[in-house]
Amino acid sequence: MYHRWAALALVLALCAVPTKQAAGQQSTSQSREHKQSGSLGQNYPNPFNPETAIPFEITNCEGAVGQHTVSIKIFNVLAQLVAVPILDGPGVPVSNLKLGCGQYTARWYGKVLNSGREAASGVYVYELIVDGVPSAKKMFVAK
Repeated sequence: MYHRWAALALVLALCAVPTKQAAGQQSTSQSREHKQSGSLGQNYPNPFNPETAIPFEITNCEGAVGQHTVSIKIFNVLAQLVAVPILDGPGVPVSNLKLGCGQYTARWYGKVLNSGREAASGVYVYELIVDGVPSAKKMFVAK
């Protein structure tokens, strides 16, 4: 029991430590910003139990079609896929959806993919992928 709490404390402490970018990484992140077609908001509420909302926005619609391929995936700290949230409104999983510009909200009801059981307490990472360009944030499930 003590080891679980120690591991959780370690993960939370590591989440609070800001990362530094090396000089060579700065140009890579700047070039990604030009290609970025979406922005990912912080989930709310955070921490949450049993469900959370994940806001995101699709931008950069200068193209003739104006449609972007969008996916959101939720991973545990071991980088294992845990869930794919549902898009508010149509109620479809956010997996390779074609979406136009605008603001959207996806919901995760705290269930593990294809099992129906509730996800364990802990830190999870959610990732927005718009036209192959990823961005990610952290969330916390508290039971």
